[in-house]
Amino acid sequence: MFKISFYKKANGWKYLAVSLAVIILDQLTKGLIRNNIELNSIGYSVTPFFSIVHVHNEGAAFSFLSDAGGWQRYFFLSVSSLISVFLFFYLLNTDKAKKYTCISVTLILGGAIGNLIDRAVLSYVEDFLLFYLKTSDHTYVYPAFNVADIAVCVGAFLLVLISIFTKENK
Repeated sequence: MFKISFYKKANGWKYLAVSLAVIILDQLTKGLIRNNIELNSIGYSVTPFFSIVHVHNEGAAFSFLSDAGGWQRYFFLSVSSLISVFLFFYLLNTDKAKKYTCISVTLILGGAIGNLIDRAVLSYVEDFLLFYLKTSDHTYVYPAFNVADIAVCVGAFLLVLISIFTKENK
């Protein structure tokens, strides 16, 4: 089981700066989008396959449960809170020498808290990065996402790579 080790110098608590940076960048970019792009519109077509948009997501990844009637907000708030607390204590019990694990965990933690803030304050998550592929007869759209989502995905991907290719966590 976890031991609380705030004062143990060898843990990864200093890596929490990564989480803080993710949270700040996430909230700043969402604020810029909120203040400069009308809801449910394309603000900037950057390339033929990428646009900056402004959409709300009341669900989870890929808008999962977005039309569930409102209860999902509290469910996702609870799950995100539990995961954040777990990751925080996991980091406090991770040796700082395992720097890639610490960075991965803090990326996931920062992303989880970034989206948790949106859910708690707004009751939805603001997304703004939209990739798509247009063909002659159809447009394939990847669901819009944000900085917090990127941090969670990169952190999770790094954890997978660490577990497969390094001896850091063995």
